[in-house]
Amino acid sequence: MSDHVYKLIELTGSSPDGIQAAIENAVTKANKSLHNMRWFEVIETRGQIDNGAVAHWQVTIKVGFTLD
Repeated sequence: MSDHVYKLIELTGSSPDGIQAAIENAVTKANKSLHNMRWFEVIETRGQIDNGAVAHWQVTIKVGFTLD
């Protein structure tokens, strides 16, 4: 097994459909310009309340990817 070196970035995804959808939106968008993404870690979760109900989610994640 070779040694890996990772770079970390922070991304914030959002969605009205929930936490998982917000994460998936962030990863899908990042995949258009990054490659070799290997893992993520949720570091912050926020939500917007509208008329007493959850209206929108924002999730900040750290994403690790291997360097070429």
